[in-house]
Amino acid sequence: MNIGIISDTHDNVDAAERAAEIFAEEGVEIVVHCGDFIAPPLLSALEGFEVHGVLGNNDGEISGLEAAFDDLGSESELHGRFASLEFDGLSVAVLHGESKAEVEALADAETYDVVCYGHHHERERTERGRTTVLNPGGQFPTIPDDHRTVAILDTLSESVRFRSVLE
Repeated sequence: MNIGIISDTHDNVDAAERAAEIFAEEGVEIVVHCGDFIAPPLLSALEGFEVHGVLGNNDGEISGLEAAFDDLGSESELHGRFASLEFDGLSVAVLHGESKAEVEALADAETYDVVCYGHHHERERTERGRTTVLNPGGQFPTIPDDHRTVAILDTLSESVRFRSVLE
């Protein structure tokens, strides 16, 4: 299964719509959002996907975001500040990741196969022991082009690819 991972959309509906196009091209069934949606209308760009999200430091309209997740239907869920998920036997932790030390500690514990986070607006894929640490990049307009990306996680091969939302 392919999982689409996105973060820090910051109300950039155009980028979210482009991400949804990429996810559809890649056969993604489930989207994981690592926080900083900002406003609920952004989620309409992800209709048709099962979406799992966590809150970021700029997500203040929580009741509106919860309602937008409910509108997505299916198994979509806003998990609060942290999500512990499993896809095809692959354990995935999701947090916004304001503290790099928290992300690193979670990875170093080797409790999860993948730790997904955002906040820093820089794409990253590193290995820490048995854990893959993954930041998909961000969609804030001032982020350098090479970090305006989303990630595709193949749960069977445990491989990760980045795709630019600008292409």
